[in-house]
Amino acid sequence: MAVLGIDEITYRAEDLATCGKFFADWGLRLVAERDDELVFHTLNDCVVRVAHPSRAGVPAGIEDGPTLVEVVWGVDSEANLATYAEGLRDAPGYSVADGRVRCIDPNGIALGLQVSRKRAVEVEGAEFNTWNRRPRVNRSAPIYERAVPIEVGHVVFFAAHREKAVRFYTEKLGFALSDQYPGRGSFLRCAPHGGHHDLFLLQLPSGKNGLNHVAFTVRDIHEVIGGGMAMDRCGWRTQLGPGRHPVSSAYFWYFENPAGGLVEYYADEDELTGEWVPRDFEPGPTVFAEWAVEGGIDGFSRRPHGADAPRSGFLTDRSGETDR
Repeated sequence: MAVLGIDEITYRAEDLATCGKFFADWGLRLVAERDDELVFHTLNDCVVRVAHPSRAGVPAGIEDGPTLVEVVWGVDSEANLATYAEGLRDAPGYSVADGRVRCIDPNGIALGLQVSRKRAVEVEGAEFNTWNRRPRVNRSAPIYERAVPIEVGHVVFFAAHREKAVRFYTEKLGFALSDQYPGRGSFLRCAPHGGHHDLFLLQLPSGKNGLNHVAFTVRDIHEVIGGGMAMDRCGWRTQLGPGRHPVSSAYFWYFENPAGGLVEYYADEDELTGEWVPRDFEPGPTVFAEWAVEGGIDGFSRRPHGADAPRSGFLTDRSGETDR
């Protein structure tokens, strides 16, 4: 069996106008607009849905206010979807309709499975010249004026029932544990061979359930930074970034999201196989971020907020100096 990744997510939010502007600026493509719902696609047609609470059929969610209320995972075949359907019959909220298996996970999140509807896309990211490998010859690395996310790469929830949820995803859906904060957090990937994590469950001392963030995959670190600066120019607030995660090696930039929680641009996560041995980490700021820019980079000056704006000429030029 194989879950391939996230096919669709649904947010619940009242202010559809603000959410619509945010996700358009984020780089998503608007494909449907109704009074009570907006539907966006990523580059590979992963669906991002924003539904008004009054819309019929919107899941209850696990917290008040704007938040993520459903995650639909893509499966590789009809045969495997039927196998998952049989294995989930005893799960709360179980149903099968319109090619989708639905239930509620142990933390209360609405979960769906369907044969993946995402499409294959050809994208080209930057090639990096290292000391012993020089693939980029007679070419400059790309510069991005904005990001166009390829897909929804992972979701992160605060989970009061983390251990029970980990058993559910590993035993029922075939997810694999990548790394963990013992007793606190679990990084899970959909299959033994894949990116570092598709789902991260974090248990807070308060026992709170809720959304932390949704992460969107982009091509490379250059698009993380170009996309982040574009969002800054549009007036959206950085939570943290750009930066780099030591646990997954990924570069990141987080923004506050009017549809709930945070959203992240990320690129260059580790690729793991079934031979990978999960590691234990102690929580701490340097474990979360090897480095990070507090407050982001100003999209106009292209410097950290609060820094002097760049001026014309060479940085080595000094006011009042003359050539001799």
